[in-house]
Amino acid sequence: MLNFDDTSRKSKEAMDTVLKSYSDTAKGFQAIAAEAAEYSKKSFQDAVTHMEALTGVRSVEAAFELQTGYVRSAYENFVAEATRLGEMYTDLAKNAYKPYEAPVATPPVKAAKTATVVTTEAA
Repeated sequence: MLNFDDTSRKSKEAMDTVLKSYSDTAKGFQAIAAEAAEYSKKSFQDAVTHMEALTGVRSVEAAFELQTGYVRSAYENFVAEATRLGEMYTDLAKNAYKPYEAPVATPPVKAAKTATVVTTEAA
């Protein structure tokens, strides 16, 4: 027999799970966007500071050393930021999947099948 109260409760629980998951996912994407924007601002400011320092250089050797230091620093910052964003995406995926781990791991309940055999007798 179908229990409407049970069905209604399970439906509400499922909807609550979906809405919480969407909310957490949206917050995760907002955090990633904020991190990317902050990195872009810092990277731009570092480039401006480097260009200002580069315009004051009087020799080619000093300019080469300054440029080498800037490129090394920019590369290291980029790798660190890419690693950080990768970890944030990984955490986001894990958190988005977490509410669905238990329902996916358990096998669905099979309904009992009743077979009816129809026989016709030929006269």
